Amino acid sequence: MSLMRSADSSTSYSEPGRYVRKSSSDSGDLSAQILNSDKQMLHYGLSSYQSDIYDQQFFTNPSAGNPYNSFFATVRHQGLSISNNYQQATQSPSDGQSPDLEMDYDEIEIRLKLQELERALLGENDDDFIDLGQEMCIDDDWAEPIQNIVISNSPKESSSDSNISSISSGNREIRTPKQLLFDCAALILDGNAEEAQATISELRQIVSIQGDPPQRLAAYLVEGLAARLASSGHGLYTALKCKDPPTTDRLSAMQILFEICPCFKFGFMAANGAIAEAFKDEERVHILDFDINQGSQYITLIQALSASHTKPRHLRITGVDDPETVQRAVGGLNVIGRRLEQLAEEAGVPLEFRAIAAKTSDVMPSMLDCRSGEALVVNFAFQLHHMPDESVSTVNQRDRLLRMVKSLKPKLVTVVEQDVNTNTAPFFPRFVEVYNYYSAVFESLDATLPRESPDRMNVERQCLARDIVNIVACEGADRIERYEAAGKWRARMMMAGFASCPLSSYVNGAIRSQLKSYCDRYRLKEENGALYFGWEDKILVVASAWK
Repeated sequence: MSLMRSADSSTSYSEPGRYVRKSSSDSGDLSAQILNSDKQMLHYGLSSYQSDIYDQQFFTNPSAGNPYNSFFATVRHQGLSISNNYQQATQSPSDGQSPDLEMDYDEIEIRLKLQELERALLGENDDDFIDLGQEMCIDDDWAEPIQNIVISNSPKESSSDSNISSISSGNREIRTPKQLLFDCAALILDGNAEEAQATISELRQIVSIQGDPPQRLAAYLVEGLAARLASSGHGLYTALKCKDPPTTDRLSAMQILFEICPCFKFGFMAANGAIAEAFKDEERVHILDFDINQGSQYITLIQALSASHTKPRHLRITGVDDPETVQRAVGGLNVIGRRLEQLAEEAGVPLEFRAIAAKTSDVMPSMLDCRSGEALVVNFAFQLHHMPDESVSTVNQRDRLLRMVKSLKPKLVTVVEQDVNTNTAPFFPRFVEVYNYYSAVFESLDATLPRESPDRMNVERQCLARDIVNIVACEGADRIERYEAAGKWRARMMMAGFASCPLSSYVNGAIRSQLKSYCDRYRLKEENGALYFGWEDKILVVASAWK
């Protein structure tokens, strides 16, 4: 499957800084225009940015040996250097060792039972994941192996059918990368640093970012385990941060991921469809976005408005600009705002863009310039999970932000998040959650881009590896990627005073229809008014709307 079907594209980058619109449908239905995104998304040539935004030597120099080794050797050096400076200011218990390594098994068992209770109370009904009559259930096969480890009081005594293979000091059976990863995680949990390091060395010899999905995932997971063992997760997470912001004729790796992985793309489409329906009868609309990224979500929205007979007389978009974002070096969100305003002018849509230079946690209602007579829509797309909650600090920025937004009395709030629990789960079950979740993500990318694609490697390296390392290697305030299951997001929204606003049958049907043009291993279901997007038996992304 090609990355984009050029025959269907309605927009392309032809000159730096200019969006060129091709012919669009004459339909006046705003929702139809937005949801027909294959005819409205950006068309971009991979070769145009491939040689600029990425280091080609990383994957084109056969004499350099395994590119996995050369890349991570550099990143590990950067990460350790940053981490050393960081640790001088903030020493963790036991000479920098993670608190999880000091945890006894009684405490682990208690926390696991609490997690089971939490899932029972807040989890989804996962046994009816349906797409066009096909059943789907959530992958939960790691629960029994974890219980075996806890009950036996030693990761070396797990059962023969467990995900953890037995570890012996004598002759070892040949173990798969998955078995080695779980062995290593168990060794780290047990405080056996020496054998864990030996397992890491063994893994580094057999994994590759150019291999099949399990090998590629293992290549990044092993670095997360190594960083956890060395207490260098914070530094490695910082070193992996994309330092080169996209320019006028190049897309960021995150934008490419959102486009090539339908689950992410359809999450944006569902949010856009809900937004369009919320203000189709409004004359003045204000959209507040706390993580606008490169603004690609609003390109299709503006294009749809240009073809609609019910567009508002005035549209305002406010984007919050984290001072540490990679866009700041090249002008921050002001550059993105100018691009959107230029596109809107060409499309005949009245648009006013405003950037707020502040971290999300520092945003106050007085900074947002909400005006009477405007319909306010708040968009949370892959952003809320970055806010620390009550498990990190008594301040609980996650719930405080939701309550603050509720006080603004928005007409609609959209939430798009990845469906995996990396927030409160203890280290080992969190590691298994990450393995199961990202296994599905990596496999789905194989269905979209060829195995040898350098663009696939760079998307995985720049977008997915950073999350994986942070989730596996970091604890406390350093763990930024704190995803939650859909049931917990629903509970948080309701506790903040929001009521579910089910996505319309039109939005559901339009996305379901487009899904048929992709690999038949993608799944879609509707439950509790939200849309769940998945790969085979694993939910990946959930989109919901609230009022």
